[in-house]
Amino acid sequence: MDADVIVYGGTAAGVCAAVAAARVGATTVLLVAGSHVGGMMSGGLGYTDVGDVRALGGMAAEFRAAVAAHYGVAVGRYAGPEPRVAEEIFLSWLDEAGVEVVVDCELRDVSLQDTRIDRLRLGDGTLVRGAVFVDASYEGDLLAAAGATCAIGRESRALHGERFAGRQELLPGRHSTPAWISPFRDDASGQEEGALLPQIAPGPPAEVGEGDGGVMSYGYRVCLTTAADRIPFRRREGFDDAHWELGRRLFRDAERRGDVQPAGRYLGLEPNLPGGKADGNSLGPFSLSVLDRTAWEYPAGSAGRREEIRRHHLAHTEDFLWFLANDPGVPRDVRREMQRWGLPADEFADTGHLPHQLYVREARRLQGEAVLTEHDLRAGRLPRDVVALGSYHLDIREVQRTWRWVHEHPRPVAMVFTEGYLSVPVPVYGIGYRALLPRREECGNLLAAVCVSASHVAFSSIRMEPQYQMLGQAAGTAAALASRTGVPLHALDVELLQQRLRDDGAVLSV
Repeated sequence: MDADVIVYGGTAAGVCAAVAAARVGATTVLLVAGSHVGGMMSGGLGYTDVGDVRALGGMAAEFRAAVAAHYGVAVGRYAGPEPRVAEEIFLSWLDEAGVEVVVDCELRDVSLQDTRIDRLRLGDGTLVRGAVFVDASYEGDLLAAAGATCAIGRESRALHGERFAGRQELLPGRHSTPAWISPFRDDASGQEEGALLPQIAPGPPAEVGEGDGGVMSYGYRVCLTTAADRIPFRRREGFDDAHWELGRRLFRDAERRGDVQPAGRYLGLEPNLPGGKADGNSLGPFSLSVLDRTAWEYPAGSAGRREEIRRHHLAHTEDFLWFLANDPGVPRDVRREMQRWGLPADEFADTGHLPHQLYVREARRLQGEAVLTEHDLRAGRLPRDVVALGSYHLDIREVQRTWRWVHEHPRPVAMVFTEGYLSVPVPVYGIGYRALLPRREECGNLLAAVCVSASHVAFSSIRMEPQYQMLGQAAGTAAALASRTGVPLHALDVELLQQRLRDDGAVLSV
């Protein structure tokens, strides 16, 4: 299988990279690990965080326009389409551009010749050759297989001098566990260490500001509906009552404090999707996000281990929905409201009406020709080689749920802590072309469209799907220009690339 440009990863960034390359005139193949395209855009993330709309251009703006046209509404009326509609739009783009799409691909290995990828070998033995390659996967597997330097997890504050790097302080807030929740199975005294409850990682956490390799928690973004034909939440075979004791304690504490929230708050429901549907996110210390550190193993995990982690998260999702709707330990008003909701009959029909895409908020990050840091984003820097803009705030989701001793009189008390979350506004900033490139001496014909070169803190803003769409367009356009002219990626005329992006609707300044 040969083409000018090979895009690995069926995310929204991968679709945009492949379509952009094809529009420039390159023959293009899109390799998809599963059977669906669109990644999170078609995998449950219906409520899409945008940031400053002035920074949206190119294929991100084109997608918003396509959504509006599909529903016959003004652009921006909906934060995102229904998952199946997002995939329909992406498939139509790929078809119109003439991109060859190959599904159910497993990357087995990569062959390099003189720091250039010569070919990929897929799981079934198929060899794939191209002039230029784009890694548009959430995991950065092609980058790693090609020998590009990558990082995983949060670094120490000392590495880049970033204020918000490393383990965060344990502070009160909406995403923090309230005080006095015991982490032990037997919480009669809370004064002697015992077996931990499920869903709590061992303590103690790293020191504040230290790097620990932790990644933002993963989960599934569920699509829910109150329609008459909804699929009711089910008690999964293997549901373990003991696994949800932490939730019962949290609800008992909330009732004691008079702080029981509406059911939608526990799911982060955003009921503003078309068709009366809602996108369930993670909101609060006990949510759809899995905080037991299993996500930390995912980025560098084997295919088998990743599948175990995916199933673990999927079981959490299904069980959490059942728990909220049915467990006697959940306040009656929360249960009653949750029972009004269910899974849409017209979404995810081939995966039991639950999403097909795990929300991998971060995995590997390239450490390439230029590394974006917190300083670049908070200063609103616009590099000379800008190929896309970002604007969403630094948005680090919870990293772990752990515990520690709190020194109260007369003896220490063990308490649960949820840690990692922060949200810090940033101005519009630029993402430069060099942030898409591995180091020159490592690989010369590979671009990153998702796992771009950034620190953990900076990546927490870059990771939004509209940015991925714009980065995919930039990577695909650069790949096509390089393949057509024979110019190495690292020597590509950036002004030519920027002009082509502007001609195609990209916004490179505001």
